Amino acid sequence: MSEFHRKPVTYVGEVSINVLNLENALIFYEEVIGFRILNKTERKAVLTTDGKTPLLTLVQPGDVIPKEGRTSGLYHFALLLPTRADLAVFLRHLLATQYPFGAADHGVSEALYITDPDGNGIEVYYDRPSLEWEWTNGEVKMVTEQLDGNSILAESDAAWSGLSAGTLMGHIHLHVANLQDTEEFYVSGLGFKIVTRYDGALFTSTGGYHHHIGLNIWNGIGAPTPKKNSVGLNWFTLVYADEAARNKVIGQLKEMGAKVSLEGEEYIVTDPSGNEIHLVIL
Repeated sequence: MSEFHRKPVTYVGEVSINVLNLENALIFYEEVIGFRILNKTERKAVLTTDGKTPLLTLVQPGDVIPKEGRTSGLYHFALLLPTRADLAVFLRHLLATQYPFGAADHGVSEALYITDPDGNGIEVYYDRPSLEWEWTNGEVKMVTEQLDGNSILAESDAAWSGLSAGTLMGHIHLHVANLQDTEEFYVSGLGFKIVTRYDGALFTSTGGYHHHIGLNIWNGIGAPTPKKNSVGLNWFTLVYADEAARNKVIGQLKEMGAKVSLEGEEYIVTDPSGNEIHLVIL
């Protein structure tokens, strides 16, 4: 497991999204992305890579509607592969399937971008060693440059057999309504640190990662919250190290006036843009 996705770091553990048709979505997520089904009901499927850890939950609401445009919510969720060779295998698989994708070299990472059939964004990436990341005054340098696909493909010619068992939910990137309230909520409330500022975007992390959560206003300042039954984000989890760490965050959130509710063993809070977050301990 990545050093940035285990205790004491706070990280994204699981994401849940709405889809238009569960059976159609499963064909894509199994055959194109390479997940395995952990458990499934008529309208929900929990997906895994290692056969035990849930990473992505697909839900088909009974009254589901297509993804709404220009709202807050999911920009993409990002699957972190253990090795560059894993990225090579996945890239060759995408080329073989001819499923459309984008690509970028971000300096800290090498990434492939895919959109599922319902419009949900997905990133599949590999992190360069953290010693190679460039930091200046507490901010990490991230760029968007052309990916050297041939160099990646040279890493491995192994046959594709789905996502590696070591795949993690590396980060999540969200559309938000405004950056000022968002920064206060994620930094003063949830305990994250701003590690990069882009035009119209913030990138936050804990433990010195390049980012666990990206936040942008690219859908417009004041972007409305999508309807609950819309294709897109349901919720995501933030994994805290222990009860004390989570309780500290809950206290901070309540001090700023955020409503934190308890459902089962999970504390749930909604950010100022309507994105639902489950605060968990694993």
